[in-house]
Amino acid sequence: MPRQNRVDPFGNLIADPARGTLFGNRGVLHADDGSIVRRHALRRWIYCRLEFKGRKRELLQPGRYTELFFLDEATALAAGHRPCAECTRGRFNEFRAAWSADPVAATELDAALHAERLTSDGAQATWRSPLGDLPDGAMVALDRTPHLVRAGALRPWSFSGYGPPAPFDPALDAEVLTPRSTARAIAAGFRPAYFGA
Repeated sequence: MPRQNRVDPFGNLIADPARGTLFGNRGVLHADDGSIVRRHALRRWIYCRLEFKGRKRELLQPGRYTELFFLDEATALAAGHRPCAECTRGRFNEFRAAWSADPVAATELDAALHAERLTSDGAQATWRSPLGDLPDGAMVALDRTPHLVRAGALRPWSFSGYGPPAPFDPALDAEVLTPRSTARAIAAGFRPAYFGA
């Protein structure tokens, strides 16, 4: 039985057997029995490498942070996460440099992302944009299905990967899942990794 710790581009925690390529956390989201009881517990939402310095964890331990898994970097970014400043230090520095020309601390990134990622009732906050104005790596929702913007086409997302590319009308107004500041960082040069897209 898969655990409810796979993250979709909407930021939802879903039980799915597909294995992710990245790991991350938002704090302790589960009860002692392993059931998910909250969407987040911290402002710091990060994604990490699956392996780092030989560290091993037993999943969903009582009182320990909830281990989350993402298909890829584009998915983690759409869900509102940022690169970890420890295990993905290089990616974190690239993200920070694309975010602002001025030095920015991780806590500042976390505060800005937290203000953009959730509505007042705790749902994922989205925004609208013509598809042609979005950078490769942004994620949009069309008919509540997430799609990756990539090389002038849309790739439908699933936990196991992306579907075939389909051209799009650049003028089409779309619901954008990737937080606005993250989309700006992508447009400024941060290139998310994709799983087979």
